Amino acid sequence: MNEKQLIAQRAAQRIQNNMLVGLGTGSTANLFIAELAQRVQLEKLKVTAVASSVISGIYAKSQGLCVISIEQCQQLDVYVDGADEVTPDLTLLKGRGSDLVKEKLLAQASSAFWVIADSSKRVQHLGERNPIPVEVMPFAWQLVQASIAKLGGNPQLRPNANQDGLAVTSHGSLVLDVVFEQAYSPAELNALLNAIPGVVEHGIFYQLATEVITAD
Repeated sequence: MNEKQLIAQRAAQRIQNNMLVGLGTGSTANLFIAELAQRVQLEKLKVTAVASSVISGIYAKSQGLCVISIEQCQQLDVYVDGADEVTPDLTLLKGRGSDLVKEKLLAQASSAFWVIADSSKRVQHLGERNPIPVEVMPFAWQLVQASIAKLGGNPQLRPNANQDGLAVTSHGSLVLDVVFEQAYSPAELNALLNAIPGVVEHGIFYQLATEVITAD
């Protein structure tokens, strides 16, 4: 069993009967979904799930989980998702996928947010290995780009997978991937990006994770 599978299994074993569970998106989240579905099948565990993306919702249903829409819930027991980077103070960088809005909504609405992350995701500061994604309204991207540049950022529009157009999120937004020359604290950068008009959401998950589950 590899590191990701071990982490996913450990998180799934902690889910209790009658919980409302938020499901993340990505390879590590999919492993958790599969482990949780196995418990439902073998142990008759009763759980209801809310997915952070269409793709994770489809996968969860295919595994036999009961999935309700995000419109049907106000409070979740736990949200389980991966991250692209995790700092020592549990600030996360997320957003290589395209579902930042739903992911942050579920994280905020959950009593607990468990991050399942292998050791390669640990960093000392945000943006150490990945650009910071900023989801923007399509008509506002140039204005947002200029605002970010004033903060010392170098924002580039994210291309789609085929490199023949622009990436569009499930929310219908464009994505600016930003590398900052200046070192900001997570609190500073979170506040600065939140204050820019035209920004729909960004990949800094500040003071949202309650714990990070790792293999060691």
